[in-house]
Amino acid sequence: MVFGVAAVVTLAFVVWGAASSQSLADASGDILESVIHHAGWGFVLVASGFVVFALWLAVSRYGRITLGKEGEKPEFRTVSWIAMMFSAGMGIGLMFFGVNEPLTHFVSPPPGTSPANEGDSMATAMATSLFHWTLHPWAIYAVVGMAIAYSTFRRKRRQTISAVFTPLIGERHANGGVGRAIDILAIIATLFGSAASLGLGALQIGSGIEHLDWMSDVGNGMLVLIIAALTMAFVLSAVSGIAKGIQWLSNINMVLAALLALFLLLVGPTVLILDLIPTSVGTFFSDLPDMAARTEASGGEGIAGWLSSWTVFYWAWWISWTPFVGMFIARISRGRTIRQFVGGVILVPSAVSLVWFAIFGGTGMREEQNGANISAEATPEAQLFTTLSEFPIASITAILVMILVGIFFVSGADAASIVMGTLSQRGALEPSRVLVIFWGVLTGAVAAIMLLISEEGSTALDGLQNLTILAAVPFTLVMIGLCAALMRDLRRDPLILRGERGEEAVEMAVIAGHEQYNGDFELRIGPGSNGTEDGVDIKVGPGRPPESTGK
Repeated sequence: MVFGVAAVVTLAFVVWGAASSQSLADASGDILESVIHHAGWGFVLVASGFVVFALWLAVSRYGRITLGKEGEKPEFRTVSWIAMMFSAGMGIGLMFFGVNEPLTHFVSPPPGTSPANEGDSMATAMATSLFHWTLHPWAIYAVVGMAIAYSTFRRKRRQTISAVFTPLIGERHANGGVGRAIDILAIIATLFGSAASLGLGALQIGSGIEHLDWMSDVGNGMLVLIIAALTMAFVLSAVSGIAKGIQWLSNINMVLAALLALFLLLVGPTVLILDLIPTSVGTFFSDLPDMAARTEASGGEGIAGWLSSWTVFYWAWWISWTPFVGMFIARISRGRTIRQFVGGVILVPSAVSLVWFAIFGGTGMREEQNGANISAEATPEAQLFTTLSEFPIASITAILVMILVGIFFVSGADAASIVMGTLSQRGALEPSRVLVIFWGVLTGAVAAIMLLISEEGSTALDGLQNLTILAAVPFTLVMIGLCAALMRDLRRDPLILRGERGEEAVEMAVIAGHEQYNGDFELRIGPGSNGTEDGVDIKVGPGRPPESTGK
C-alpha cells in the first residue's frame, strides 16, 4: 500500500510534467503563492520551535536517557560519529551556496535590514547565511533522528517514521492506515528533497563544464544527461552492497573538501576570513530574534518572494531531507544519550558551516569589493567557479569542485533511495533491489521535471525551490506530531519513572520523619517488604546519637 500510493502520486507528477510542463509550472506557482501567503508563518514558527525543543530536551532531565539499552555503549567512536554526520547533512548545498548566499545578501541585503556600510553588509550577509545553515537545520534533523533512534533502539519498534507515533495513536493505527499515510508522506518528502539536491548538483556541474569551455552552452538536454549519469551512479552504488567502497569515497570527498577550503583560506583574503568568524557569530546572535521572526508582516519590498527563495525554501528543504538524514543519524547514534546526541548533531556541524561560509562567502564578497562583479556576471551555480578563477590553478580547482559535487551526491542519494525502499517495505533493513532501483530512477525523473518547469524569465533554481516547499508542507505536520509522540514516550521512560518514584518515596519518607521524630530522623535503605529482591524500602527511624555515627 505504501509503495503503491507513493509510486502512483510521484509517477502522476512525472507524467504531468512531461506532458505539459507549463500547466504544472502554473499550478505549482499558484499553490506556492498561496502557501507562502497563508502558511509562511508556520514554517518560520515550527523551525524555531524545533530548535527550542531539541535544546530543551538536552538540558532537561530527559537528557540522561540513552538511545538504546540502559548503560549501552556508543556503537561508533565520537570522531567517526561526527565525520559521518557531516557527510550526511552537508555536501551539495554547501558547494552550491557557499559563495552564492553570502554574496547575494551582501549585494542585496535582506528586507528589513539597513547596513550602514560594506562592513555591516558583510556581517549581515554572514549572519543570514548562518541562520539558514547552523542551528535550525540541524535541530530539524536532530528531532527526527532522536525520535527514530529512541523508538527503534530503546522501545524496539520497527525502523519507520510511523512506528514513532505508536504512543500517540496506538500500535493498531501506527501499523494501519494512519501509519501508512505517514510513511507515504515521508517517501514523497524524501524523494522531492533528494531530487532538489540532484538538480542543484546538475546545475553546478553544467556550469563547471561551461566555465572550463568544454561546451559553450549547457542547455536542458545536457542537464538531463547529467542528471541521468548521476542517477545511474547512485543507483548502482545503492544496489551494489559495497558499503566500504561508498565509505571510502565519502572519506576521500571529506579530505578533498577540506583541502579546497584550506587552499582558499591560504590564497584568499586570510585576515578577512579569520575576522569574519567572530564577527559573524556576534552578529548572528544579535540578529537572531529578528531573523527568526521574519514573515510577510515584517514588511519590506519583495518580502514574500525573498522568503520563498531563502528562509522558507531552506526550512522546507531541511524538512524534506529529515526522513533520510534522520534515519541515518539515528542508525549511527545508538548508545548515545539524548544530551550527547543533541550536542553532537547541532553544535559540531554548525561550527563547520561557520568556517565554510567564512572562507567561501568571505572570499566571494572580497572579490566583489575588488571589482570582480561576480554577482552580476555569474549565475548562482557559476559563482563558485568565477570566484575560484581569481586565484591560481583555477582549472584544477574547478574540476575538483565538479568531482566533489558528484561524489557528495552519489554517497548521499544512494542512502536516500534505500530509505525510501525501507519505508516501502515496512521497515525492512535490506529492501528489495528492485524497489531501490525504482525509487532511484524516479528521483532522477522528478529532478529533470523540476528543472524543466521553470517559468519564463525565471531560473531553473526557482523550479527546484518551489516544488521542494510544496512537498514539505504535509510532512511539516508529521514532524509536529512526531515531537508530541516522542514526548509521550519520554515521560513513560523507565529511567524517568524510576526517578519520579524515587523522588516521591524520599519526599514521603522525609515528611514521615518530621511528623514521627520531630525532625531528628535518618533514612535507611532495605529490602522490600515482600522479602524479595525486586523491591526496595526506604525506612524511617530515629536519628542515632552522635557517638554512634561519628558525627
